[in-house]
Amino acid sequence: MGLYGLMTTSISGMSVQADRMGTVADNIANVNTTGYKEASAQFATLVAEGHVASYVPGSVSSVARRAISHQGDISYTTSPTDLAISGNGFFMVQSPSGTPFLTRAGSFVTTNGQLVNAAGFTLLGYDLLNGGSTSVINSAAGLVPVSTANLGLKATPSSVGEFQVMLPSDAATSVNLPSANGAFADFSGKTSIITYDNLGHQVTLDIYSAKTANNQWEVTVYDNAGASANGGFPYAGGSLLTTLPLTFDGTNGKLLTPANGTLSVNIPNGTTLSLALGNTTQLAGDYTPMKATANGNGPSAVDRFEISKNGTVTAVYADGSRVDAFQVPLASVASPDNLTAISGNVFATNKDSGDLQLGKANTGALGYIASGALEKSSVDLASELTTMVEAQRSYTANSKVFQTGTQLLDVLVNLVR
Repeated sequence: MGLYGLMTTSISGMSVQADRMGTVADNIANVNTTGYKEASAQFATLVAEGHVASYVPGSVSSVARRAISHQGDISYTTSPTDLAISGNGFFMVQSPSGTPFLTRAGSFVTTNGQLVNAAGFTLLGYDLLNGGSTSVINSAAGLVPVSTANLGLKATPSSVGEFQVMLPSDAATSVNLPSANGAFADFSGKTSIITYDNLGHQVTLDIYSAKTANNQWEVTVYDNAGASANGGFPYAGGSLLTTLPLTFDGTNGKLLTPANGTLSVNIPNGTTLSLALGNTTQLAGDYTPMKATANGNGPSAVDRFEISKNGTVTAVYADGSRVDAFQVPLASVASPDNLTAISGNVFATNKDSGDLQLGKANTGALGYIASGALEKSSVDLASELTTMVEAQRSYTANSKVFQTGTQLLDVLVNLVR
């Protein structure tokens, strides 16, 4: 092969060093890309067959590798939908055309109600509402975009509350009890509280307290919607919701009966409200409401998502209520470094990587999901600059070999002149 052989060998040397420089360029360009995994060029010798008496130069080839299993540093952000994986696993995402991929790039923001990362891929998870979706361990079947689109507005009917009042022990006994719904009802005090029906309408409850005898009281609840034109008695028919006698201990003013101290009120078009009266007392002084609360809320929209370490996505409504809406799984393969890299910092499975396996985050060999955090690029800039210098020197050395071969070839050609 002679001179032509050494020139061919040096060309292959320059070619693989150019490939190496290509990985360095790619790594440095993506040094700030979230979830990026560094690439490297690995070399393999190609030996040419020849006679024992003469050496035949061979060649060298390169293959690109990606350290996909290399954990990048975690940096924290102020967005709860920025997600990082600490440990093994990948997020399942889908392209705009609906193709599922794996990624570690968790810079998700809410776009048209869905969580979409910087490359335009949508986060996938299992639907925990509407009967839930079927999870399959070796396929993306059953996964849906994590979205607020199906959550809509939510109203919560009132079901529990508390009413605490200090009743005047020296009050006069009522002659016309509120429970009789007469025009001239007399009582020691009235307190109104807001509750909610099944549709989120406000239902105002008027709570009257009237003394019936020594240490004996009666609590009567009306629907304010049935109040007369002057705002009180008599209420319209059907407005009386409940009435309950109370008995107090004359020595310390504490409530004796009912023993559980609970008043049950059937909210019109709502649920039964359990109103706790246990801390109500009968003491000297004026009628003084101490505390009045009831849960429930009117229609409210989803304000934000919260994501736990195990991937549970909780929708937080504007009124502060929370609903577990999605479960984000993590994907794994037997050989993650053999995954096929796709534009957009995503990966696809192939025969060498092994089949897809899905599981719950923070279980088994899978890592946990960190909300409000991002995984940095795994590129070490100092190492890349060092590799660049090495590649430059090697490329130059190979070019010198080629140049020398060319000069020797010129000498050979000039011999015949």
